[in-house]
Amino acid sequence: MWCPYCNHTDTRVIDSRVTSDGMQIRRRRECVSCEVRFNTFETVALKLPNVIKADGSREVFDEDKLRMGMYRALEKRPVETDKVEREIRQLLQEVRAIDARELPSKLVGEWVMQALSRLDQVAYVRFASVYKSFEDVQAFREEIERLEREHPGSTDKRQGSLLDKNNK
Repeated sequence: MWCPYCNHTDTRVIDSRVTSDGMQIRRRRECVSCEVRFNTFETVALKLPNVIKADGSREVFDEDKLRMGMYRALEKRPVETDKVEREIRQLLQEVRAIDARELPSKLVGEWVMQALSRLDQVAYVRFASVYKSFEDVQAFREEIERLEREHPGSTDKRQGSLLDKNNK
C-alpha cells in the first residue's frame, strides 16, 4: 500500500481490527519512509448483479444509491440508524442471494418498500409516492388504506390513522 502523505510504496501494518458492524477490517499502517501513521479499511468486494431499469437500460447495482434512497425516505423520522442498517444488510443479502446476473429494478423497489413498511409507515408512503409515481391524492389515499389493512394496529392509537391525521 502506498503512503497517502509521501507516496512511498512501502507501508507496514501495525494493527488490524474488525469494525463494530463486522463488515470491514480496519488496518493501522505506518509508512516506512516518512513514518506517518494512517488507517485503511478493507471490505469484501462482491460481484452484485446488474439492475434492469424500467426503460430497459442496465446499470451496476449501487449499494450507496439504495442506502441514500432509504435514508431520504426516513429523513426526520424517529427510526434508529441501527434498525435502518439492519434492513439494508438484509436487502443486500437478498440481492446477493439472487442467482442471476441481472434483476429488475422493480424487484429492488418492492424490497425497499417492504423494508420501509417494517421501519416506518410515513417513510414507506414517501418512498412509494415517488416509486409508484402517484398522480393524485386518491392514489395516496388508496396506498395508505392498503397499508393500514396490511398492518392493522401499527399506528399509535393516540395519534389515529394516517388518514385521520391528514383529514383534520
